[in-house]
Amino acid sequence: MEAKENGASENAGRVMDGPTNPMVTPLLTDLYQFTMAYAYWKAGKHNERAVFDLYFRKNPFGGEFTVFAGLEECIKFIANFNLTEEEISFICESLPGSCEEGFFNYLREVDCSDVEVYAISEGTVVFPKVPLLRVEGPIAVVQLLETPLLNLVNFASLVATNAARHRLVAGKSKMLLEFGLRRAQGPDGAIGASKYCYIGGFDATSNVAAGRLFRIPLRGTHSHAFVSSFMSPDEILERSMCSSDGSSTCEDFVSLVQSWLNKIQWSKSLSGIFGETNQSELAAFMSYALAFPNNFLALVDTYDVMRSGVPNFCAVALALSDLGYKAVGIRLDSGDLAYLSSEARKIFNAVEKEFGVPGFGKMSITASNDLNEETLDALNKQGHEVDCFGIGTYLVTCYAQAALGCVFKLVEINNQPRIKLSEDVSKVSMPCKKRCYRLYGKEGYSLVDILTGENEPCPQVGERILCRHPFNESKRAYVVPKRVEVLLKCYWPGKSDKVREELPALKDIRDHCIKQLEQMRPDHMRRLNPTPYKVSVSAKLYDFIHFLWLNEAPVGELQ
Repeated sequence: MEAKENGASENAGRVMDGPTNPMVTPLLTDLYQFTMAYAYWKAGKHNERAVFDLYFRKNPFGGEFTVFAGLEECIKFIANFNLTEEEISFICESLPGSCEEGFFNYLREVDCSDVEVYAISEGTVVFPKVPLLRVEGPIAVVQLLETPLLNLVNFASLVATNAARHRLVAGKSKMLLEFGLRRAQGPDGAIGASKYCYIGGFDATSNVAAGRLFRIPLRGTHSHAFVSSFMSPDEILERSMCSSDGSSTCEDFVSLVQSWLNKIQWSKSLSGIFGETNQSELAAFMSYALAFPNNFLALVDTYDVMRSGVPNFCAVALALSDLGYKAVGIRLDSGDLAYLSSEARKIFNAVEKEFGVPGFGKMSITASNDLNEETLDALNKQGHEVDCFGIGTYLVTCYAQAALGCVFKLVEINNQPRIKLSEDVSKVSMPCKKRCYRLYGKEGYSLVDILTGENEPCPQVGERILCRHPFNESKRAYVVPKRVEVLLKCYWPGKSDKVREELPALKDIRDHCIKQLEQMRPDHMRRLNPTPYKVSVSAKLYDFIHFLWLNEAPVGELQ
């Protein structure tokens, strides 16, 4: 899907691909966006200049941080925004018959050439109340963007945050694989999850379609079905294997493996702990090794991990080593992962020592089986020898929380600030067009995000700045920043001549996310009782918010 950009003058003639999912069209919206657009048009208000903020009110998963994702898809959607004749005909059928034909002629001309989008960079760690996107443009057009933008940001940010939380618990040294395709909420949930888990810090995916679309590294070996499909080594007809350098050929790889299994069973260091192993499992392992001698990773829990799976794997891995190949390792998909991984590591170390095979003790151990953040934390506390985690259901479905809850609120129209009031203070919006900054302390960690009015000067390094809680009068602090980062940047300038930020490559977004997580104070990121991050407003914006609040709130009268 591609169309000509309707955007910035400096990019005239460039073509930007449409959203990854072709179902993301102007009709992927709520009906009330079109009913409001008609009402604006009928009232002659449709071209009034409006400013909306897209933000969320509470961090997910009981934590105190969120990873912003979905921006690239939002910009691709905006760049290709236009309604086809077929879509306009459907809207005409769906709205009341009293709607005038002139409105549908207006829709034929609608695009986003007069819209400007300012956003925080994708992959940034973000916090409640801070605008992720600021969208400016004709109010009817911007309302039509509301639901699709929320749809593209909500799940993307939720699953990227979930992935980042898993990465923080697992630690930097472990490899994380996303295995969620079969359990995801439909094809788009699966594709999106693979992309945004990668941004959040996962290393690879099993999802081949996502690998092709986004160039995410792919990982995968075989299932229990492959192991149980073999009955005996007699089924292996082609038994020869060339050495890794091509200098020689082993005519009977099966016999080589059997001889190694016999050595393992009679090994002094292993004290004869291995008896007869399952021969059908051994046949499957040999067959897989013959197919992939450089990528041999065996699923060892089909029958019995320690009595069969591990010794069978070791026999095949040692035979491969004789021919110059290095096996990858094993995968555990059931049982006590902490115990089994530790015992398997002991065996690997004993084999290395007994038979003098360098690096055998460091063979990779992968664990899967409905893992989640709590499981990883428990494994860390128990002690384990897992190098790599394959995580699916709980990761891609965001099982611990169904939605992030981003909102899209009008903050200004025709240069007049607007505010939404509520008895629930957390739902009171912050009016007017704002600038957003992140202030860093002397240790390099971010201290606070501060929102200012559009026309206020940018905070300066070394300047003493009063930061106020938006709604709590007593919460305030002075900050002297060592570094100031501008958060909102122009990613879609429309027909204005403003400089447009380029959309980075997915790998760069992932690197940015990992760096962002490292720049946060550890107490903000911990799993249990994390410290809330401070989001503040300037003194001037604080006074204005409360002035407008008092001005807009009705005054009661007691009888």
